Amino acid sequence: MPAGSSSRMYDGRPVAARRARRREQFLAAGVEVFGESGYQNSSITALCRAAGLARSQFYEHFGNRDDLLIAVYDQIQTEARQAVTAAMAATGDAVGLAQAAVRAYAESIGRDPRVARIAHVEVVGVGERVEQRRLEQRALWMDFFENQMRRTLGPDFEPPGGFHTAVIGYFGALLALVHQWSTGDEQTDLAGITEVLTRFLISLMTP
Repeated sequence: MPAGSSSRMYDGRPVAARRARRREQFLAAGVEVFGESGYQNSSITALCRAAGLARSQFYEHFGNRDDLLIAVYDQIQTEARQAVTAAMAATGDAVGLAQAAVRAYAESIGRDPRVARIAHVEVVGVGERVEQRRLEQRALWMDFFENQMRRTLGPDFEPPGGFHTAVIGYFGALLALVHQWSTGDEQTDLAGITEVLTRFLISLMTP
């Protein structure tokens, strides 16, 4: 029986592994180029140079720059949710959960200014496809926060104003403060935004 494409070898390594590695290189290049130069000032040539790969290899994975921007944005958001989930699993009480969630999100998104720039600036106003993905990711975060609140406070819990309004308000504040911190504003430190956002979240968790 012939071997599947995932088991084929090239230069001593499985073809699938080489493809996955190249995709990771392009994602890292996306963070570098989009996060430092900005999406509008980027080019496929610059992305390939940063990845150390050929233009033909770019098109094996992505149809255009929008596709790569979306992939980078998705990776940023997925890693942030994973960080928040892991942090919350390590604590139990409501205040501790709120603090852990805020700090984990802020550090995941805001510690690297390039990541913060992509997450908060570069995905805005690019085009319909990117905007749709941004809204989809926001909806995923809203569902995430609602599910975490219900898991912590019980299935019948309802925050002031209802989940839709409460989560939109909280997530908007979270984005704004983390973005402000990521820019290096001396008036906004991680301890400060953690305190503010924790108090905000606790107020929503108090009927």
